[in-house]
Amino acid sequence: MGVGIRALHPYVGRICVDIRTLYETRGHDMSRFGNLMMSRKSVNMPYEDAVTNAVNAALPLIRRLSPAERDRIEAVVVATESGVDLGKSLSTYVHRYLELGPRCRSFEVKHACYGGTAALHTAVGMVHASPYEDALALVVAADAAGVPALGEQWEGAEGAGAVAMLVGRDATTLEIDLGAHGFHTFEVMDTFRPGPGIDIVNQDVSMLAYLECLQRAFTAYRDRVDGADIVDGFAYLAFHTPFVGMVRGAHRRLLRQQRQASRQEVDADYERRVRPSQEYGAEVGNIFSASLYLALCSVIRHGSFPEPRRVGLFSYGSGCASEFFSGVVHPKAADDLAALGVEEALAARRPLTVAEYDSVAKDGDRAGFGVRDAVFDLDEYGDLGKEFTGRGLLVLDRIEGYHRTYRWS
Repeated sequence: MGVGIRALHPYVGRICVDIRTLYETRGHDMSRFGNLMMSRKSVNMPYEDAVTNAVNAALPLIRRLSPAERDRIEAVVVATESGVDLGKSLSTYVHRYLELGPRCRSFEVKHACYGGTAALHTAVGMVHASPYEDALALVVAADAAGVPALGEQWEGAEGAGAVAMLVGRDATTLEIDLGAHGFHTFEVMDTFRPGPGIDIVNQDVSMLAYLECLQRAFTAYRDRVDGADIVDGFAYLAFHTPFVGMVRGAHRRLLRQQRQASRQEVDADYERRVRPSQEYGAEVGNIFSASLYLALCSVIRHGSFPEPRRVGLFSYGSGCASEFFSGVVHPKAADDLAALGVEEALAARRPLTVAEYDSVAKDGDRAGFGVRDAVFDLDEYGDLGKEFTGRGLLVLDRIEGYHRTYRWS
């Protein structure tokens, strides 16, 4: 086995909100609700941020390593579009609270939702180039939406969480097909964040950019990889998931472009090769830089891998950058991920009423970028705070002079 992901784990949060209830309460156009194809979304509490999401995703992977294996981690690479400082890397906090060794690279990468893929390939390249066969890297894609677009049609899609990936040789989860990549990029103002707490979203432009990038990135992949075929070349497909319905539409368009497939053929192919990657996204929502890797977690758990099988992956980041690449999922991956209890974590989330959701969401900027001073007490959030008490999760304790201090719940 070659270089790639040896293990991965998503943090899916402790609380959630029902999307149908949210939309009905808001008075949204319910004829558009079906296009989301989502049931719930995870929500961060005000004392959670991209740092806590990242550490809580990575902690179960680090705990499974021996002290010697931890010392083999040569790089901590964190992808986020929810950074907490313009200079100090979010990875420094992750490195500290995971108690990793000092002989380690540490840095943060950003390119909207493409950041997770940029971080993964950077880590794969470092491990592949290392003269040490047992070198490891920790990659975490982590975001925190802050104050969501309350009342907007797309608010139901904005989730919360992170995905951590341990990268090394002898990849028993996803062995990356080295050199099998197709890229496409151009400058576009589809979604962007020009200041703290400011999200500018042009839904139509973003969807069109996503669709164009999917077609052109796969064409570039096909031109580079002899014999590549969108149907016969991959057991499963996993796409960046702004919302589940977006992926279904993108898959339909791609098959019609590449294969002139009929509607019946497209629908059957979606259920067989794409739907397994969407189960977690329908429960968690869009977690930005980690969205594709949540889809990968989902396909590993809901697909079938009696033998090594190839998966095609599409990554998109607003602005924009995109990539279609592939890798081989090994049979051991499903058991490894199952042992980490993702389904149990999803089921254990505490559902919010819409009134509770609004209260939590409007308080979300207390931990946002640029906050100088704040103190966080789980008790002030009553029963919601108790969802974290005693669970050994990292939470934000205080911000003093912009310096963030965290503690274990």
